[in-house]
Amino acid sequence: MLQACRELGVAFVAFSPLARGFLGGDLRDISRLEPKDISRAMPRFSRENYVANLNLLSAFEDEAYTLNCAPATLALAWLLHQGEDIIPIPGTSQPEHLWELIAAPRLALNMATLHRLNVLINQQTVHGARYNAATQAEIDTEEF
Repeated sequence: MLQACRELGVAFVAFSPLARGFLGGDLRDISRLEPKDISRAMPRFSRENYVANLNLLSAFEDEAYTLNCAPATLALAWLLHQGEDIIPIPGTSQPEHLWELIAAPRLALNMATLHRLNVLINQQTVHGARYNAATQAEIDTEEF
């Protein structure tokens, strides 16, 4: 999808750039999700997949700690470093998290850090699909 956007000279709008809050680091226990939270139906948030993905989060948070920033800041900065043609649309219901999001464009990441993040979190390392089969059939989005 990103390659097609680039060939057409259009921007790519990245929704849920914090992986439904996962990369913010606050959600350690999926039982804390509200009963009607749509994440409950997502395979990545199933008990077994979430436990496996928490291992990725710990290493991701280590990178953020090394850079003296919040995990959410690192997540957005990482996305912004993928190209000026990517426009993330993060959201937050917590005013204190807004400052973490605002800091992302100012966080410079070197090539070594970008490489470590790309190796850490990618299509082969994330456990569980983005959407369940029924939802994926109804929407027009990439599966990663």
